[in-house]
Amino acid sequence: MAQCWIATRPGGLDVLELVEHDLAPPRQGEVTIAVRAAGLNPADAKHVARGDAADFPKRLGYEVAGVVSAVGPDTAIASGAVAVGDEVLAFRVVGGWATELTVPARDVFAKPPRLSFPEAANLLLAGTTAAEMLHVTGVADGDTILVHGASGAVGVSVLQQAALLGARVVGTAGAARADVVRRFGGTPVEYGDGLEQRIRELAPDGVVAALDCVGTDEAVDVSLALVADRDRIVTIAAPARAGTDGFRAIGGAMPASAAFRDGVRAHLVDLAAAGRLVVPMARTFALADAVQAATLLQQQHPGGKLALIP
Repeated sequence: MAQCWIATRPGGLDVLELVEHDLAPPRQGEVTIAVRAAGLNPADAKHVARGDAADFPKRLGYEVAGVVSAVGPDTAIASGAVAVGDEVLAFRVVGGWATELTVPARDVFAKPPRLSFPEAANLLLAGTTAAEMLHVTGVADGDTILVHGASGAVGVSVLQQAALLGARVVGTAGAARADVVRRFGGTPVEYGDGLEQRIRELAPDGVVAALDCVGTDEAVDVSLALVADRDRIVTIAAPARAGTDGFRAIGGAMPASAAFRDGVRAHLVDLAAAGRLVVPMARTFALADAVQAATLLQQQHPGGKLALIP
């Protein structure tokens, strides 16, 4: 019997339950993965916070890393041939908080050997989000850009990918997290009163784009004040402000976002395999302690990525 976490109804972490279930063998175009690590993301809890009760129970977890335990007939994964025993990662899947799951082979990639299972299980949700933010704002070599929440998971991936593009990043963070921004090539600036002026002093020639990973009114207001072209402002956390103020919001549930993120996965796996994209980890939890892990994640400053270990 496999185990997985489900939300029994719409709500908070109190509606989560670890259950046992039978796992059907994979069909053509599917593989079964014995999970070695499951990534945690804020989107996991948002996925079950609301919705029609008729759509529940819902399984949690969008990305995993593990070992292939079964392969459907005549099936290859996104990165090529596959066999039982191969180490892989998968995104976007449904039900990753599990001991084992069967997923579409098109969403599975060979795990780069240099990545641990917890790192691999946290590579692609943050990585594809960061890549899309840079893509829709047209960030290019020589640009100076502003990133709100630069020390968070998406922000850290933005820092790394922006550096590969040749862009300079001024990144907001709390004082305790400034070293994280520096570590990944950004120029830190502390958020709070006077933020706009501090950014102007750090970037006297201006910033050409603003990428908002936090969604606060301060982040949005400063972005609007500093970036003239609203097509070069994007948020993943303030869709209401985007609608009223005329700039871009993106999200994994949007068809265009989903298509771009699916298309960029292989590139990001290649970057990680070459050591050019890393995943800072904070800690791991036993699968049975998923609620404790999700509680820490909701506190917003875990100091790196979290993973569940079956």
